[in-house]
Amino acid sequence: MTTLDRPHLYLGGEWVSPASTETIAVENPATEQVLAHVPAGTAEDVDRAVAAARAAFDGWAALSFSSRAEFLGRLHAALSSRAAEIARTVGLELGAPLKIAKAVQAGLPLAVLRSYADSAASEDRVVGNSLIVHEPVGVVGAITPWNYPLHQVVAKVAAALAAGCTVVLKPSELTPLVAFLLVDAAEEAGLPPGVLNVVTGTGPVVGAAIAGHPDVDMVSFTGSTATGRAISHAAADRVAKVALELGGKSANIILEDADLVRAVKVGVGNAFLNSGQTCTAWTRMLVHRSHYDEAVSLAAKTAGGYTLGDPFDEATRLGPLVSRAQRERVLGFIDRASARLVAGGSSSPVPDQGYFVAPTVFADVDPASELAQEEIFGPVLSIIPFSSDDEAVAIANNSKYGLAGGVWGSDERALAVARRLRTGQVDVNGGAFNPLAPFGGYKQSGVGRELGEFGLAEFQQVKAIQR
Repeated sequence: MTTLDRPHLYLGGEWVSPASTETIAVENPATEQVLAHVPAGTAEDVDRAVAAARAAFDGWAALSFSSRAEFLGRLHAALSSRAAEIARTVGLELGAPLKIAKAVQAGLPLAVLRSYADSAASEDRVVGNSLIVHEPVGVVGAITPWNYPLHQVVAKVAAALAAGCTVVLKPSELTPLVAFLLVDAAEEAGLPPGVLNVVTGTGPVVGAAIAGHPDVDMVSFTGSTATGRAISHAAADRVAKVALELGGKSANIILEDADLVRAVKVGVGNAFLNSGQTCTAWTRMLVHRSHYDEAVSLAAKTAGGYTLGDPFDEATRLGPLVSRAQRERVLGFIDRASARLVAGGSSSPVPDQGYFVAPTVFADVDPASELAQEEIFGPVLSIIPFSSDDEAVAIANNSKYGLAGGVWGSDERALAVARRLRTGQVDVNGGAFNPLAPFGGYKQSGVGRELGEFGLAEFQQVKAIQR
């Protein structure tokens, strides 16, 4: 056992022993060494967690919105005091470079939590002779991924708690440790027992038990499209509400009147953020033919500047992938690709230890190929030429996904192209991420929205009272 071991589950406001003595090893992907062990939860543990959440629901839901917001404010303060520990923990269990761990992995969830602590209640309103009120949906099962392990937890938990729901959380078994820091902060903030419960374990065991549990009123899931489909089926059997944030294969369109240097550099940075393990990553760079060769050269040169190495070295810009299996999956896509390799590749030198993949850029990518159609989830960028705005839009929309995207060019023209993209969010000329804006996708990128008032609404039922 190590100092990072977490041998208990958090149920009903207490640290309790799990039903099984089996544990899951949490690995440091930069060193390939075991960091810690956490409980391998069971369906019995999920039953106890759901019972605790159900018992706490009436009392939590009966609080005023402002009272719940006060709890979230205290939770924010307690979590903020752990910002350095959050960054370190994510650096260890995910391999995120320190700069990214501090700014994004720790900073973003704190901003989201603050937004819910500061948010106003959904206003009741009158429509004809009806009073329209918003009420919490009930007990929420939250199943979160490994790539942004605290942000994805907070995006669900903060909105659900603000709405008046109670939560059973299953963090990813690959990066579960940072979720325990949230629990530590919740205890310090005095969150009532049973409002937040945490069961670690695998998706096929704990995730499936949550998705199919008869007393879970809603399942909120972020992860792969294939798993999202399975969760939808499990919840459908009892007609439970589902919110899904799934895969992406986002296009970054660079029009001929764009600032090419900036568009390419920001585009490469977006594609390689978090070692490419980002569902919104702009992994398809679409460039007008008039600037195509220059863009390919710029992208290859930019990729070459991404230093791989120890996540805790300030010079490191690209950390490892989360696991051996993820590395092998990404290398498989690279080795099968038939496009022109202009940077990186599976034979490029990488650190001897750790699950690293070199930043890789392909040019002349067929828009219908596997490389352009499948979510790779690694530092792999595909560059595709186009001749007109219409062709760019057609290529961008030729995807089973529709989560994010970018457009670069003169403002009005770029905005016109952005409006035509079948995707949940689009950044024009590098527009900054907005944690108050709705986040979610079209098509197989998911169902529902997270963040801000839109995320809050996902955890509410709407009631009409006629009088």
